[in-house]
Amino acid sequence: MASVRMSFAVAVNSGLDCALGLDDKVILLGEDIADPAGGVFKVTKGLSTKYGNNRVRATPIAEQSIIGAAIGAAIGGYRPVAEIMFFDFLTVAMDQVVNHAAKLRYMSGGVTPVPITIRTAVGSSRFGPQHAQQLEAWFMHTPGIKVVMPSTAIDAKGLLLSCIFDPDPCLFVEHSNLLFSQKGEVPEGDYRIALGVAEVKREGSDVSVITYGAQVHTSLVAAAALAEEGIEAEVVDLRSLVPLDMTTVLASVAKTRRAIVVHAASTFCGPGAEIASLITEELFGQLAGPVVRLGAKNVPVAFAPELNVDPTVEDICAAVRRIRG
Repeated sequence: MASVRMSFAVAVNSGLDCALGLDDKVILLGEDIADPAGGVFKVTKGLSTKYGNNRVRATPIAEQSIIGAAIGAAIGGYRPVAEIMFFDFLTVAMDQVVNHAAKLRYMSGGVTPVPITIRTAVGSSRFGPQHAQQLEAWFMHTPGIKVVMPSTAIDAKGLLLSCIFDPDPCLFVEHSNLLFSQKGEVPEGDYRIALGVAEVKREGSDVSVITYGAQVHTSLVAAAALAEEGIEAEVVDLRSLVPLDMTTVLASVAKTRRAIVVHAASTFCGPGAEIASLITEELFGQLAGPVVRLGAKNVPVAFAPELNVDPTVEDICAAVRRIRG
């Protein structure tokens, strides 16, 4: 399969283009997604021109209606991809997501699946506190919905196509800092990566850094810095949070005997709490020390860059040094 170098944003566009071409039941809906706007980050640019406004449909600013319409279309046999402009805005449609999309298969004896994909973006602090909070733990805690957060262009396309053609609702989260900064070789055409399969982005023997999304790149920079001190950190990119690939995580931690879970969601009640607990339950007797959680401070994300709440390279390096003793 031929590959083309493209950005994360173009890879998402390529995945959407492929899905629309493969199945005429795939439709897109969301605020400003049609041309000429092509979405707030231009990710859907050109798709309404190619496939028509009936299949790539711009909507009013009404998140409840976007998700509600997507659920109705899914029940009617379509595969809607609904864009919610920012992760925080998904809170407006929580009832539709949690009480309808996630539950209808179970409330109908499997007769009524809801194959919708919800695309949303989480931003850097420059978008302000109502555009930058990572809320993935809320949805991980909701049975019936899958949660995906890619870190690279190739993963973005491969995981998005798997979400779109999955029989159940999927939440696909894109970080705005990655959309144009991350570029790589991405296969053309129908390319899929199975959900629930983590990837070791860097091999190491001294500590396992378990992470996902934008923090993968922060962790890789930290691992490179630690290597100069003779500390070899293994970086495991979860890629999807539900389903969660604990097999790969446990294999890594069993090797290194030390683990840090890094994410930009709040540390308190964040995904790291569950992952740390699962590691401890399975490997307690083999661990050289407690599993460390390293997440955002438990405050709203500030607009001012000097009030950064996310784990930094320095934070990760310091945590690794502490647990190595």
